[in-house]
Amino acid sequence: MPVTPADGTQKSTAVRGSQDGKSRGARTVSAARLEDHCTAILTGAGLPETDATIVAASLVDANLRGVHSHGVSRIPIYVDRLRRGLVNTDPHVTIIRETGGALVVDGDNGMGQVIMQRSLDLARARIPEHRTVSVAVRNSTHYGSGAYFAKQAAASGSAIFLYGNAPATMAAFGGKERFLGTNPYTFAVPAGARGTLVLDMATSVVARGKIISAAQAGESIPEGWAVDPEGTPTTDADAALAGSVLPFGGPKGYGIAVMVEVMAAMFSGASSGTEIGDLYDDLDRPQGVGAFFTLHDIEAFVPPEQFARRMEWLYDALKNSGPADGEVLLPGEVEERTAHRQAIEGIAIPAAVAAQLEDLHPESEALQHPTDGTPRKQER
Repeated sequence: MPVTPADGTQKSTAVRGSQDGKSRGARTVSAARLEDHCTAILTGAGLPETDATIVAASLVDANLRGVHSHGVSRIPIYVDRLRRGLVNTDPHVTIIRETGGALVVDGDNGMGQVIMQRSLDLARARIPEHRTVSVAVRNSTHYGSGAYFAKQAAASGSAIFLYGNAPATMAAFGGKERFLGTNPYTFAVPAGARGTLVLDMATSVVARGKIISAAQAGESIPEGWAVDPEGTPTTDADAALAGSVLPFGGPKGYGIAVMVEVMAAMFSGASSGTEIGDLYDDLDRPQGVGAFFTLHDIEAFVPPEQFARRMEWLYDALKNSGPADGEVLLPGEVEERTAHRQAIEGIAIPAAVAAQLEDLHPESEALQHPTDGTPRKQER
């Protein structure tokens, strides 16, 4: 999988997490089948089965919700980094500081999803005593889609705010050199009979994966997505990849990205900006990613039944607030509709990604068969 160019630098041939299941052909596979296949791959790469299941479940959940950039297309690079010894397969996720409901957790360079799951479990165990619990995480790696963990928190009766930093791909507002990551921000809260309200977004105008897809297809990108290495706005996808993505909303998005960086890195002691190892390109060092999240027990503020009724009212009021064109959608609603549909019809994944996954587990059956409509495993 890894290759070494003439200049001696190491690169990975893993398909970046950028394809959306609609391009370059697609295969349809049930969520359960895909999760089992990816669990087997990760177990073969050295992860204990319990941890492999956590990682696979989080990735498949992203695909299920239509967020393919954070789905199973990440498996090849995860395996590459595991085989290189860049990720600890048996991390000791440790609380290194605890003051009341505030924790600092060292992830011991394990898989990001495993570290996030264990950190979330530590926080939830402390909710009955503290009602509000904050956790700063350092020495971690890419943890995938924040929505996977945020939904768990909401299901247990809490609101969650989750911040994560990322490798440098975005210039500061007014700058031209990469420093900030796309620094995702996630929020989730239970909404009674309406399900879960989930906001999961990057602080860039667009995910960098969409620019990668445009470059692979030889297509231009819209104005306002990125700048070239000189800081000049560009519609050339290759120039954009050599340059920087832009924050959404100009200085507003930039300000939020800085806030996320402070919470994820400065509170935890994690790496920041250009200190963070790139998942695909820095194949000689760990990532050092950071995260920060806070759980708020709803019952500590308002009776859960009352909260549920008010959330249902808010949901319905927004939906009926006079759509200008089509319908009013709430955060996460499109993803939940996609998840419901694909849980029945199966998940469409690009043929190239499916082929890579089959190569990583050749003794398994092909990832192409009629789906059985069986609901996937319940979240933890």
